[in-house]
Amino acid sequence: MKLKLLAVTLASTIALGLSTTAFAQKVLKVGSTPTGIPFTFLDTKTNTIQGAMVDVINAVGKETGYTIQIEAMPFSTLIASLTSNRIDLISAAMFITPARQEVVSFSEPIYRYGEGLMLNTKVPQKTYTSFEDLKDLTVGVQIGTAFVEPLKKTPGIKEVKLYDGSQNMISDLNAGRLDAGLLDYPIAAYILSQGNNPNVRLDTSYKPQVMGSIGIAANKSNPELLATVNAALTKLKANGTIDAILKKWGLGV
Repeated sequence: MKLKLLAVTLASTIALGLSTTAFAQKVLKVGSTPTGIPFTFLDTKTNTIQGAMVDVINAVGKETGYTIQIEAMPFSTLIASLTSNRIDLISAAMFITPARQEVVSFSEPIYRYGEGLMLNTKVPQKTYTSFEDLKDLTVGVQIGTAFVEPLKKTPGIKEVKLYDGSQNMISDLNAGRLDAGLLDYPIAAYILSQGNNPNVRLDTSYKPQVMGSIGIAANKSNPELLATVNAALTKLKANGTIDAILKKWGLGV
């Protein structure tokens, strides 16, 4: 009798363990940033990460049956968190670049854009068309973005200052501690449209030097998950969901 009870208990425990594992596999931890509005940002009213790329990954979750768990972290730590398996995916304003593709895998492109040039209003008006036109200026740029290395390699720039987040960089621009700043154009345009930084202007003559597309990143060790994400994105593009999300956040398509 005791042996029979032990067998039943063991079977129940194994079944429960398998059930728990199956449930756990249905939860995807997704790295995102609190400073990339309108792609990702911290909504202080709900204390949650919101934005276009959050809506996209939530739509992917709905399509595939996964529960999405957003993990907030600085942009510069996203890839390390993915490769160390702290998270399963990245959904943020992250360009698909050859260097990043050596480390992680990316989904099909979701949105394409380049950098925007922000200037302190005391900087003389002239036509800025390239990095070379930033000669003799102190320029800010966000750590981990695709603009850092090209900017560092440009001769004549007085100083390149690195920032963890866009808000700190724009605050320094507004205070005159920077002459210029490079940031993803949609993010720069959205932040400055709020009117909270009167000493910063977005230069409309500037021509982006680093164009790129953003996508969802997955660990190279999990190609099945990436295939699932891509299949969902194909459906969401075809039925208009992706376009509707981009339009919602003021991202023209």
